[in-house]
Amino acid sequence: MESPKYKRVVIKLSGEALAGELGYGLEHKILDSIAQQVKEIVSIGIEIAIVVGGGNIWRGVSGSARGMDRATADYMGMLATVINALALQDALESRGVPTRVLSAIEMRQVAEPYIRRRAIRHLEKGRVVIFAAGTGNPYFSTDTTAALRAAEIEAEVILMAKKVDGVYDSDPKKNPDAQKFKELTYIDVLNKGLGVMDSTATSLCMDNNIPLIVFSILEEGNIKKVLMGEEIGTIVGREQNG
Repeated sequence: MESPKYKRVVIKLSGEALAGELGYGLEHKILDSIAQQVKEIVSIGIEIAIVVGGGNIWRGVSGSARGMDRATADYMGMLATVINALALQDALESRGVPTRVLSAIEMRQVAEPYIRRRAIRHLEKGRVVIFAAGTGNPYFSTDTTAALRAAEIEAEVILMAKKVDGVYDSDPKKNPDAQKFKELTYIDVLNKGLGVMDSTATSLCMDNNIPLIVFSILEEGNIKKVLMGEEIGTIVGREQNG
């Protein structure tokens, strides 16, 4: 069997992806699909950390736009990510995959507190680590969490699992002529304002030379395809000669 391209990875799951076609809440078909795919890749020795968003339940930015205090709205969003993390943990463990939820906001009854060395030890023991509650700070997105945690645990790549199959020059849902990018540099993402991840997260990835692969989570088996080196979606990194 062909060996995987990566040994330790961070998967960033957007809340919207977890909602599937429902558009809100959790779609169990998507959870089951993700859990099954993760089980397969854990079985071939890849160390998996997952950062979950909370946009399927609550978005801090939209709460702030309605006049709510921004910090309060963001903390509510962090709690939404804990709900998603627990749902994902349950789906994984029902398939026999050992899993730990590490929360940046302490809540010992449902999750372990985030400690970098503990997270790395869990990964080394073959457990899937789910990072919840963002960075634990308002004003930072879960995209930034993915970049930060990837740097901390020395992950080789961040997989951006979304509802779209890559990065386009405009919204493919609104523009049927939207062009998909196969490769991009971090600077391209920043200069063109592409919605891969926010500028803070992109800059953090650029500074630490962590590549991103943006792909669709809705197609069964895509996570394994990416990890085995199959060229799907869009890859973001430094220039080839950089």
